[in-house]
Amino acid sequence: MGKEQRQWNLSEENLMKENRQPEQVIIIGASGHGKVIADIVIQAGDCVKGFLDDADNLSDTIEGIPVLGKISSYNKYNNCRFIVAIGNALIRKRIVNELKDARWYTAIHPSAQISCLGVTIGEGTVVMAQAVINSCATIGRHCIINSSAVVEHDNVLDDYVHVSPGAVLAGTVNVGANTHIGAGVVVRNNINITSDCTIGAGAVVVRDIVERGTYVGIPARMLLRKENENIDYSKQ
Repeated sequence: MGKEQRQWNLSEENLMKENRQPEQVIIIGASGHGKVIADIVIQAGDCVKGFLDDADNLSDTIEGIPVLGKISSYNKYNNCRFIVAIGNALIRKRIVNELKDARWYTAIHPSAQISCLGVTIGEGTVVMAQAVINSCATIGRHCIINSSAVVEHDNVLDDYVHVSPGAVLAGTVNVGANTHIGAGVVVRNNINITSDCTIGAGAVVVRDIVERGTYVGIPARMLLRKENENIDYSKQ
């Protein structure tokens, strides 16, 4: 983890919102995930300036929000904050690395339940509706805590982790960078999961995962080993 890690305090957040102008936010990725993040930005009282996306043949607007152009045009919008609305951690990381000097927006849905005791949330992270983050949890940069996911006390999630809808991480779980926790996964307390893993939907993790790969089932077992020991994120 690195760069901006900010401790969460609900009363301070509400006070800040009351005393500041709404942020202008540009969402990178004009997909379904992008629409969800646009809704969070609006629900949080900020403004969506538009989308940037490299896909061809996109509509001029998505749900009334303009598509402003390609991602490379981001430097036209120095007065805006940015958030990457792409689920794939490797692509998300590549885009973050390419957007030099971008100011990142942290998107937190008003219905998310976040403890006021010792929680830190990294820049560029999104916390979706009805998610729970309990006391002394640490969430890295550019993570996704999806709808109704539960991140219990003293969890540590490294950068670019994605916790899918309905997943439950019990207390004192550590998750390495770029790991994707699938929908409905349950992770027992005091478990360590290494970086660059995929935990398939509905799996139950009851032992430490120390080798990179894809894990499925109850209890979770390796389905596919990740052979590449040196991932070049710039080429993803």
